[in-house]
Order: sequence, then C-alpha cells, then structure tokens
Amino acid sequence: MSERQGLDRRRLLTSAALGGATIVGASALGGLDADAAFAAPMPSLDPAVSASVFVDGRVAQIRRGVLDVVEADGTHKLIQLTNATSIWKLETVTAEAIEAGDGLYARGVEMPDGSVAADAVWVNIVNLYVTIRGIERSRLHLSHGRNALVGNIVEKRTTASFRGGALTSNLSQLRIGHHAQVLGAWRPADDSVDIARISVGH
Repeated sequence: MSERQGLDRRRLLTSAALGGATIVGASALGGLDADAAFAAPMPSLDPAVSASVFVDGRVAQIRRGVLDVVEADGTHKLIQLTNATSIWKLETVTAEAIEAGDGLYARGVEMPDGSVAADAVWVNIVNLYVTIRGIERSRLHLSHGRNALVGNIVEKRTTASFRGGALTSNLSQLRIGHHAQVLGAWRPADDSVDIARISVGH
C-alpha cells in the first residue's frame, strides 16, 4: 500500500466516525463473535489501522449514534457507532438494541478528539464459571462463587459443548453439580443471564 493510500484510508476512518461514512471492516481489528471479546488483542494486519483500544463500562446516554459510556473509575468515554460497527447482544443486533444502563465492552480506534470509533461492541456480555444447582425446561439455576444466578435457555440460541465436543442445542447431558463456563448476555431488568453457550468438562 502506498503512503498516499494509507493517508486516504486514515482520513476515511476519521470521517466515518464523524459523519457515518463506510469505514474499514471490523475484521481488520479482530474477530466479531462473543469469544472475540475475551481474546487477547491482535495487532491489525492493515498498517492503515491504528492499534485497537478497548472501553468497558455502562451506557449513560445515547445520542445520534454516539454512546456516552461511564467506565469503572467514573470517567466518560464517547463511542461512535458507524455502519461498519458489529453489535452483539446474545446475537448480532442493530444499534437500536442498545439501551441506557446496559453494560458495554467496545473495541475500536481512538480518534483525534479522544472518542473511539467502534468496530465491535458487545452489550451486557458475561463470561462466568458456575456450578449447576438446578435444571428446568427454560432456565438453569447456577451458583457463581457465593452468588445464586438464573441462566435463561433461549430457544434457537443457547448451545452447549461437552468435554470439548462440537456445539449442540441438545442440553440433555447437563447435570446438577456440573462445573461449567457460561458465555451470555446479562439482563439488567432481573439480573439473570441469557445463555449463548454453556461449556462443561473443558
């Protein structure tokens, strides 16, 4: 890539965050599925894309495609959503699915004004190590440390993996007492978790 092309790409990325133009695909910074949120950061293969940055916090306000996110230390960070932003909330969703009060983990490129142009956003994502305490048709009763937790089984969405095997929608092998890893989306309304995947025996 020539220097001129690199500069044009950078200008395009900057204008995208400010004006909603098409930007470099999200895959330039890494994967988009839920597992990618917990993967070690990977350097971009595209020299025109800056190192990715991450923001973790709660959504305080949403205005015209910009999320005002409050991080754990109380600082505010602005997250710019564009038409190239991938948004996960148990499944791939649009920006309209994000609500004030949601937890958010975002990956993107820092802009000159300090905001972040997001290529991927994971909303209310959780990665928990639990013990199964009860099994019902539509939910699991779990313990996470000393805390009790309800895990919602979502039709056509929840899958399981047993002893490193392939993902399956058949949860019949789950047993009370199993130790498991749960990847899913927290529900702020009732403090339960919609289960994307439960892994046992890994």
